[in-house]
Amino acid sequence: MKKDIDTFTDKSNLPENFNPLKNFIFTIVTITLFLFCVILYGMILNLRDIPLNELLIRSEKKNIENINIVVDRKVFSLYLYSDTTLIKKYRVSFGKNLRDKKRLKNDGATPVGIYYICEIIDNHKYHRFFRLNYPNEADAVDALRNGLITQKDFDNILNDLQNGNCPTNKSYLGGFVGIHGIGRFNFFLSNLPFVFNWTDGSIALSDEHIDELYSIITKGTKVVIK
Repeated sequence: MKKDIDTFTDKSNLPENFNPLKNFIFTIVTITLFLFCVILYGMILNLRDIPLNELLIRSEKKNIENINIVVDRKVFSLYLYSDTTLIKKYRVSFGKNLRDKKRLKNDGATPVGIYYICEIIDNHKYHRFFRLNYPNEADAVDALRNGLITQKDFDNILNDLQNGNCPTNKSYLGGFVGIHGIGRFNFFLSNLPFVFNWTDGSIALSDEHIDELYSIITKGTKVVIK
């Protein structure tokens, strides 16, 4: 046994050019270079993005009416419409749990259904936040039917919705879900050339794109998530 230990710890058995510090530095440099190339590629792809105001000028659309948003989880996209006319498509990220639709607090899933923006928060840790009226009435009915919330919870949610307020987030269904930017890590995450689902259930897009939406959406804007 001692012989085996000595063999394992005997540096004479290591290659002559083995240098732990050198190998560590090489690994760090390789990873850094790889990340740099990934971000650079993402930046090049983002150069093809046409700003919303330029798209509006090109389309000669003087008035944007009946703004509504459609979010497709299957293709990681958010579509901005004026009535039935598509204005712009955005790439978005979702909750870490993409297999299910949101049913419970902290399930990491994104809601599915018809919602409305019930609150707009300008100064948020994710830059801007458009809160959705989740849970909506359909969510609450389904939860009550399955015993996930009490009748009192259901009544509180329904009362908030009927009064045009954001529903309470104190039930087991959770709440405070919406569309937001990225915030502190915007440069890194917005320039990834692939989709990385990192939110707790909200829909995330770059700070630049959330600013574009902020310029035209209002409280009450319809959001369909499918």
